[in-house]
Amino acid sequence: MTPFFVQIKCELGKAYQVANELAEAEIASEIYSTAGDYDLLVKFYVDDKIDIGHFVNEKVHCIPGIKDTYTIITFKAFTA
Repeated sequence: MTPFFVQIKCELGKAYQVANELAEAEIASEIYSTAGDYDLLVKFYVDDKIDIGHFVNEKVHCIPGIKDTYTIITFKAFTA
C-alpha cells in the first residue's frame, strides 16, 4: 500500500461537510482539521497499482464543497 496526503481547501463553511463526506466514503485513513491555507489534511492509502492522480481526481475532487487540493506523495516512513 502506498500512503499519501491531500491538503484540502474547502468553500467557506463547508469543512465539516467535506470531512463527513470523506469519512462516509470510507476512502481516507485519517482526517484532520488544520489552520492556515488549507482546512483539512487527509491521509490515504492506495494499492501500489493504483494511480494516485486518478484516485484523487475520481474519489476526492468529486466531493461537494472542495475548492482546491494539494497532494503530498510520500517516499519513506521513519520510526523513532
